Amino acid sequence: MFRINKAAFPLKHRLCRQISTSSPLRTTSVTLKALGLDSYNLGVYNGQWGGNGDVIETTNPATGEVLGAVQQASAREVDETIGKAADAARYWRTVPAPKRGEVVRQMRNAIADKIEPLGRLVALEMGKIMAEGVGEVQEYVDVADYAVGLSRSLNGKVLPSERAGHAMLEVWNPIGTVGVISAFNFPVAVYGWNSAISLVCGNSVIWKGAPTTSLTSVAVTKILAEVLEANALPGALCALVCGGAETGEQLASDRRVDLLSFTGSTKVGREVALAVQTRFGRSLLELGGNNAVIVHADADIDLAVRAVLFAAVGTAGQRCTTAR
Repeated sequence: MFRINKAAFPLKHRLCRQISTSSPLRTTSVTLKALGLDSYNLGVYNGQWGGNGDVIETTNPATGEVLGAVQQASAREVDETIGKAADAARYWRTVPAPKRGEVVRQMRNAIADKIEPLGRLVALEMGKIMAEGVGEVQEYVDVADYAVGLSRSLNGKVLPSERAGHAMLEVWNPIGTVGVISAFNFPVAVYGWNSAISLVCGNSVIWKGAPTTSLTSVAVTKILAEVLEANALPGALCALVCGGAETGEQLASDRRVDLLSFTGSTKVGREVALAVQTRFGRSLLELGGNNAVIVHADADIDLAVRAVLFAAVGTAGQRCTTAR
């Protein structure tokens, strides 16, 4: 047994200890409230919130605590939402790219304003540590910064023609509707990477996050929906359909989804690619894997040990670059 000399123990460390030992239920309720969430939430957004599918409860993987419930999309709602996203894309492509970038800038600021509670929700729902949860939200912010700059540099080309008095123009056009199926291990960042770039390029986005991180999907979409509403834009530009494998299959097989971005296991990614290819669609795949670590005889062992440890247990060991 020993006593802590509080006079010698910095205040910030005492505060951190107090925060870390606070009631898990209170931490959850405060986090949900800060993000506009409740114990029960609708999991479909296409300009309006809805949900007529199964109700799924998400839990804290570290404690088993039920964090909240989300009503998932029915097959009919997925179909309707894809249609609304396609309509929104036809309008959005007519908006000048710099103005699209301005909307993404506002989204970036809105996400940054909620970085602490959003990062905490990621930690609670996915299981990674708080610092990584906040860091993941920061990745969304960083990519949005890049996307805003990109909105003013979507350059084409002027090419010489064989015909006198003529020139050829190369112009990049929006794809249309981009579907995003993201994995549980990065429930904010992966969507942010896909969404920010897709939006400035003139596309609408329809998102299906992992069922185990449905609260995070709803929280992010609520933030973006407020920005769209403030700018009198169609909510279906950032559509959400919470659901399981059947929802993903519906997105993969629907011709109105012009490009489907999938992040997840190699096994499921292969199935997604085949489903999209069957309709001659486009797919973007970021699949699973493991990293090897090679330590040479002349390496700094202390540095190598720290690097290997973080590579193995970072993100709770759940990332495609995890050291085996």
